[in-house]
Amino acid sequence: MSLVKFRNRRPWGNLVTSNFFDNDDFFSNPLLSNELWNTQLSEPALNIKETNEAFEVELAAPGFSKKDFEVTIDDGCLNISAENSHSEEEKEDNYKRKEFSYNSFEKRLQLPDSIKEEDVKAKYKDGVLRFNLIKKEEAKLHKPKKIEIA
Repeated sequence: MSLVKFRNRRPWGNLVTSNFFDNDDFFSNPLLSNELWNTQLSEPALNIKETNEAFEVELAAPGFSKKDFEVTIDDGCLNISAENSHSEEEKEDNYKRKEFSYNSFEKRLQLPDSIKEEDVKAKYKDGVLRFNLIKKEEAKLHKPKKIEIA
């Protein structure tokens, strides 16, 4: 099983204790690094569990509906993407209010050769997208046969 660690860092933390322009390399500053921008993106949490028969994958994606997902298998990769948007507008005599939201993500998982790609099944319920990746017969773990010594 694999767990994804949540990173909750304040990007301005180093600025409090150091001068912004003291760095030899200006672009190594945390406000300009990719690390800052990556912590702002919403990446769904992913759990993978291996059993004797299959791999069970759970992807946390609340706020989506089944129709928002596109799932494909291409060149040994499980490609998961989802996108949804919502807008709301309210007009009155003396004001206008318009709200909108947009949410999307893409996730690619390299599948092992031991998976039967034609038997992959997906199910979305209660904000969790679940995959059952059935193993090929030769990849299943077999219990060793115990031999009695005479």
